[in-house]
Amino acid sequence: MTNSKQESVIQLLGAGKTYRTGSVVYQALKDVSLEIYQGEYVAIVGPSGSGKSTCMNIIGLLDSLDEGQYLLKGQDVSTLTEEEKAHFRNRFIGFVFQSFNLLADLSLLDNVALPLFYANVSEAKRREKAQQALEAVGLGKYAEHRPTELSGGQKQRGAIARALINDPALILADEPTGNLDSHSATEVLHLFDDLVGQGRTVLLITHDDIAAKCAQRRLHILDGQIQSEAELAAHGLDYSFTKGGGRDE
Repeated sequence: MTNSKQESVIQLLGAGKTYRTGSVVYQALKDVSLEIYQGEYVAIVGPSGSGKSTCMNIIGLLDSLDEGQYLLKGQDVSTLTEEEKAHFRNRFIGFVFQSFNLLADLSLLDNVALPLFYANVSEAKRREKAQQALEAVGLGKYAEHRPTELSGGQKQRGAIARALINDPALILADEPTGNLDSHSATEVLHLFDDLVGQGRTVLLITHDDIAAKCAQRRLHILDGQIQSEAELAAHGLDYSFTKGGGRDE
């Protein structure tokens, strides 16, 4: 979906990342260029070892590029310091991880409010906004429950509430259905649909065909490069989709 009237949230321009361990050199990303716009629901799809996680870490400002540029909301964030990256992550990116990453000794409400603590928001305001976020994902009555008292689907919805708490430009979801049963996974995917309907931008990193089919647009990655379906077919792979709201890339 390349509409010049839409605001660009993510731009990778010739992105490259190489890891070195002793004499071993591994190029995880190779000249990757992509653009994601405000309000899009995009899946980056590929098998294990394809470069999905590296791409997610770059976009999530958890790692740095060796080559190319990364523009987040139009600002070049390729060369930020670690402190500056932390600021941008907290302000612009909401993370949803496969393992939920909820702190067991905190209530669900306090888990959801945690990003606001790091943003120096008052306790009263943190609790008010966290409760609103939990209501938005259907978990208002579970605010004082600990994560150990919740199902997998409830934990993931709580993690989504936490991701939304700072009203980020981007929801970055890394294999968010990987630890869920099919019913809970469907609930979480429906929630992403709702968020996109509200104008949110969602980027899903997955190897799950069912999850990927829910996205409006899909970007296939293999051997560290964005690949067309013809290129994938040449490798004997088929990542074509028949469902979803947009065309494949």
